[in-house]
Amino acid sequence: MAKKSSEQPTQTLDKNGQEIKSVGFQRFGFDSEVSLDVLRSLYLRSHYVVSVSESQVQELDAKEEEGRGYLTQGPNAYQSKSIFHPDTQSISYTTLSRFAPVKLLPPSSRKRVLVTGGAGFVGSHLVDRLMLLGHEVTVLDNFFTGSKTTVSHWVGHPNFELVRHDVVEPFMIECDQIYHLACPASPPHYQFNAVKTIKTSFIGTLNMLGLAKRTKARFLISSTSEVYGDPEVHPQPEDYWGHVNPIGPRACYDEGKRVAETLTYGFHHQDGVDVRVARIFNTYGPRMNPHDGRVVSNFIVQALRGEDMTVYGDGTQTRSFQYIHDLIDGLIALMNSDESRPVNIGNGDEFTIGEFAELVREIVEKVQEEDGIKPARRVQIVYKPIPTDDPQKRRPDTTRAKNSLGWQPRWSVRMGLEEMVRYYKAKMSEGSM
Repeated sequence: MAKKSSEQPTQTLDKNGQEIKSVGFQRFGFDSEVSLDVLRSLYLRSHYVVSVSESQVQELDAKEEEGRGYLTQGPNAYQSKSIFHPDTQSISYTTLSRFAPVKLLPPSSRKRVLVTGGAGFVGSHLVDRLMLLGHEVTVLDNFFTGSKTTVSHWVGHPNFELVRHDVVEPFMIECDQIYHLACPASPPHYQFNAVKTIKTSFIGTLNMLGLAKRTKARFLISSTSEVYGDPEVHPQPEDYWGHVNPIGPRACYDEGKRVAETLTYGFHHQDGVDVRVARIFNTYGPRMNPHDGRVVSNFIVQALRGEDMTVYGDGTQTRSFQYIHDLIDGLIALMNSDESRPVNIGNGDEFTIGEFAELVREIVEKVQEEDGIKPARRVQIVYKPIPTDDPQKRRPDTTRAKNSLGWQPRWSVRMGLEEMVRYYKAKMSEGSM
């Protein structure tokens, strides 16, 4: 098989074996379709286009000067021109890169969109999509778990604004839509300061709902499958009330999101705020923090480093995993639909954690083989005690999303994992992981 680089991923096929060339759709009077190649150019690459020694910098500058008379074509034109110096482990950043092309929308179609938590994993992919679609996007983030690097490729664009702000404090802006994603979502992060997590879920949501009420903006809150706790019903439909421990180690997040939903519907019924509630199930993809303790990133990083993969428990507990592009499709569909009830957004394909570990190992070995890398030994799977209140089963009933939004996942777990493995591999090779 021909050797592939991390910037030339394999042909992407959906669950039905059809090639995926774009993501998004045209539905509910809202066009959210963008080219997959352009979208990938924003994340599936190394931050550094070139690695050179100090002595080669002048030669590179001369080439850059020579090339300014014409415009580079293709997705490579939108990538960073920063230079990495391996000999001194330093990087020379530059602002000399072109923005990816965004649609030119008439004022009547262009939305002013506020994304709280927009520098996080999910938020940054939503921002990419909304920017490419030609909307005006303001990102609010306190960078507790988010990072400027996830949206830095938009800084300076006339349609984009990045504000360091904590949603626990009020914020005033004019907007048409609010995607309220701000809240740490992985156990190590939300348990780090449990009281702050609850404050973010309640006071942060209160502030953003107040803003939506004043501006008459449509408000979407990213809730979670954690509102179902350790469910006794399988799969979980939206009208299942849940089975949650209110004083356990995960309660600050679980109950925080449950009260945020209560508050959201309070504003809806009492003040007429136009609300949407997305209950997001396990999601994975590029830009996931490799150190946030989530099962997907844990497995991939351990396998790429040649370390044994850690499974907590006996590996029989199940999870369902959806790829980030499917989630963004779902969020945009929900925001622009007329569905005001809670909607599960997740993938019904269920794996035991043990099976998933074996799949990750297989894909990492495939990518390494394609790139001509031979690991010293085969990674093993080791089992450790299960954490407190870790749910045994988690799988969405997505009937409502399918019927109301016309949405269902397109990405197979295998294709999504391969793209994520290539992303982490590129991050490791540039020294940023």
